[in-house]
Amino acid sequence: MVEPFAPSPQRMVWGVAALVQAVAAALAARFAVCTVRGELSGLSRPASGHSYFSLKDADGGQALLRCAMFRRAASLLDFTPADGQLVELRGRLGVYEPRGEMQFIVEAMQRAGIGGLYEQFLRLKARLEAEGLFDAARKRSLPPYPRRIGVVTSLGAAALRDVLAAFARRSPQVEVCLYPSLVQGVDAPAALCAALSAAARRDEVDVLIVCRGGGSLEDLWAFNDERVVRAIAAMPMPVLCGVGHETDVTLADFAADLRAPTPTAAAELAAPERRACLDTLAAVATLLQRRVHDVLDRRQQQLDQATLRLARPGEGVQRRRAEIDRLSQRLASAVHHLQPLSQARLREQAQRGQRALRVAIAGQRQRVEHLDARLRALDPRQVLARGYAWLLDDQDRAVVSVRQLAVGRPLQAVLADGRAQALVTGLDTTPSSGARPS
Repeated sequence: MVEPFAPSPQRMVWGVAALVQAVAAALAARFAVCTVRGELSGLSRPASGHSYFSLKDADGGQALLRCAMFRRAASLLDFTPADGQLVELRGRLGVYEPRGEMQFIVEAMQRAGIGGLYEQFLRLKARLEAEGLFDAARKRSLPPYPRRIGVVTSLGAAALRDVLAAFARRSPQVEVCLYPSLVQGVDAPAALCAALSAAARRDEVDVLIVCRGGGSLEDLWAFNDERVVRAIAAMPMPVLCGVGHETDVTLADFAADLRAPTPTAAAELAAPERRACLDTLAAVATLLQRRVHDVLDRRQQQLDQATLRLARPGEGVQRRRAEIDRLSQRLASAVHHLQPLSQARLREQAQRGQRALRVAIAGQRQRVEHLDARLRALDPRQVLARGYAWLLDDQDRAVVSVRQLAVGRPLQAVLADGRAQALVTGLDTTPSSGARPS
């Protein structure tokens, strides 16, 4: 049998508040003023002006120290703290009694460099930016009236509830397709890539929202993974990134086509409000109705005018008959006046034609006479008449060289008034002096 617990007279039993106060007093006495160096994580600044964050070792160790910096001390800072910064804090250790948690009360903060994780963030950002992955020219505009919107996030995330609530409140006409994925932890990058791949393969949405709630740099690190960033940049549809709160920035924000400060803001940016759409449709309907009425009014007026014209067809026929008579008179008068003028013009043109024909005939006659004189001058019979002759061999071929002749060979001499038979009795190859025959 188990004996009931009974306090011993020698054992001290603490009350909860007393124990917490005792621990706080011991910490205050032992660590009244101390300085600690570490990397900022999970920084938040509520409206009260205080700052709450955690401090961790820059080497990635598991130890975590919760810190609080009240408004007076925060107002004295000469820089803006951010997750991933390496800082030195001066203050004291204490215990937050409502939760019994140890915390470091910060009285002063100064920068000590860049934290390891944040330095890794900056290196990866610089490399991807140099590749052009974040160029503004690559950004696509969101469709003004999407019919179906995809959401990549965790099924149990508060971000999903915020997005669905925003769509239900503002844009119930939009259909939402969910691609569930882990959003935190070592397996989150692979899960996010798988969800993005499914959305790209199915290609069923007009816009894709990638979102999750806020957190520290470590909590959001999956959205800084190079695989996730490249997958977002390669999506076939516009991507809207709503990761974290307004001060949280990830590499996924730079790769996306548009960044929203919160998941709710992402839903508001992705689709127009239903009320605004209905107002626009009502305005367009009113404008169309007004224009249809205007067209109908104009057509009615035209119909009335046509009816008036048809009501008195005799008047129209009479006007047309009078106009035809007037044109007939003008035509007869014009023919009467133009006939003498045309006859005179024809006579003048006939005279001009005859003169031109005579001049042309005289010119052609002179040209024919000139060509005839040139032809007579080139007639070979005229050359024979001057005492020349040409020689033909026994095959009627013209003899133009002594080398064509042979002694005893017959020849024909063609003269101006006939032919003579000849016989070669001798040959002389001495060049001729060119003297004309006597």
